[in-house]
Amino acid sequence: MKDGKKRIVERIVEIEAEMFLSVPAASEPECRSRIEDMKLHRRGQFAGWSEETCSSYLEDLERAEASGKNLMTLKYARMDDLIPPLSTNPVIGRILDRFVDWQQQVISRYPNIMRGARDLNGFAAYLEGELETYSDRTLELLWADVEDCRRTGGNLSLEVYQLLAEQAGYDSIDEMEKSLQ
Repeated sequence: MKDGKKRIVERIVEIEAEMFLSVPAASEPECRSRIEDMKLHRRGQFAGWSEETCSSYLEDLERAEASGKNLMTLKYARMDDLIPPLSTNPVIGRILDRFVDWQQQVISRYPNIMRGARDLNGFAAYLEGELETYSDRTLELLWADVEDCRRTGGNLSLEVYQLLAEQAGYDSIDEMEKSLQ
């Protein structure tokens, strides 16, 4: 990852972590005690995004922060269907369909790695809630990234797990899969 994009991603992850830690909850969720794991996963998510898309999402976060909105609270409220849709941009469905296909490929190819991950329905609900928090500009830029990746035969879901495997000290995702058998 280039230095400029790396700085943007680190700022995104900082803001998201602050927002995540302040999401209201009836009881303290266990995942909050593993905030560094959350940060690793979030860094992985942005690995396949263009710098322009990352910059746009950072602007979304900064605008939300400045107006007192917590995008993580909104995302989880949408996942639980506690609030109405935040966006009806049709590109959300296209992005969601592509990522669900990609995620299915990763689940099929790497069952040991994916054993503890969300099932496809949970993955789709999480992603849809998140996509609804993005600005139209970020959604359009992300769709362009998704289409660029598709045209070259890539898989943005796979890129997340490849980065996680590298961060865990493996030479490849295949090596990580084998070690978990």
